[in-house]
Amino acid sequence: MSKNLLILSEITKKELATDYYKLTTKTMSLTEQINADIKAAMLAREKEKLEALRAVKAALLLEGTKDGSGEVSDATGLEIIAKLVKQRRDASAIFKEQGREDLAKDEDFQIEILNVYLPAQMSEDEVRAIVKATIAQSGASGPQDMGKVMGPVMGKLKGKADGAIISKLVKEELAG
Repeated sequence: MSKNLLILSEITKKELATDYYKLTTKTMSLTEQINADIKAAMLAREKEKLEALRAVKAALLLEGTKDGSGEVSDATGLEIIAKLVKQRRDASAIFKEQGREDLAKDEDFQIEILNVYLPAQMSEDEVRAIVKATIAQSGASGPQDMGKVMGPVMGKLKGKADGAIISKLVKEELAG
């Protein structure tokens, strides 16, 4: 009995949370998963994680009340979470510029928590390959054709890559 407790105590909270997330996400909607994770964070007394999850829940509830149904699809939920991550990245950058590392650290922690719910982001090389293929398909020749390239690339990579990175790579490829 004590050997089992010793082994269990060696497993970190993060590993347990990750395993729990993997087990439950297969059967739960995004909203249900957020609610379950809020309960888990409350039981584990993880104040910072709870704060991030409650912000997501509030944004999902707000979106659900817009059309009156009270329900939010998983696709819409992922868009909302991506928007929250972007807001936190921007806030973190501003805090770092202002020398407020303590506040930037809080924002970065919330980004970590929210990224668990988002699909894996593509690497810059993968995005560059798609940009090059789209440029070849569209016949774009210079910076004036950026609109011809951005629309299709954003459609292909929606939620898989940051728009700022895509824009930067399209500009580089069209200029080069």
